[in-house]
Amino acid sequence: MKHSFTKTRIRYSETDQMGVVYHGNYAQFFEMGRTEWLRSLGVTYKDMEISGIMLPVISINFNFIKSALYDDVLTIKTILKKKPMVKIEFDYEIVNQNDELICTGSSVLAFMNSKTMRPTRCPEYLLKGLGY
Repeated sequence: MKHSFTKTRIRYSETDQMGVVYHGNYAQFFEMGRTEWLRSLGVTYKDMEISGIMLPVISINFNFIKSALYDDVLTIKTILKKKPMVKIEFDYEIVNQNDELICTGSSVLAFMNSKTMRPTRCPEYLLKGLGY
């Protein structure tokens, strides 16, 4: 399935006193991956929201394997698990500059109509961009 790679350098503000990345930042790393994954298809969250679609996270899972440290360069691999319907599911792998696995995880987001606040199907333009 479709995947993308996103790089980020760990900033001092993302770490604790030991220079280790605070675990809460991994949700943001996954979001960076999803945002760039969409962008690689020519779609942005902003475009989706303008068209009346929101994508709230309904489930997220992290598996911490090794600590990421201040000034590390991380690569976030974002992988679409299956054809999106009303939900869209991703797997993630994060490695450091030494290609050491730092974290794996997954997330599930729901397509929501911003006017009705009800679930809706994946937009056709996204399915088309994915080749469905």
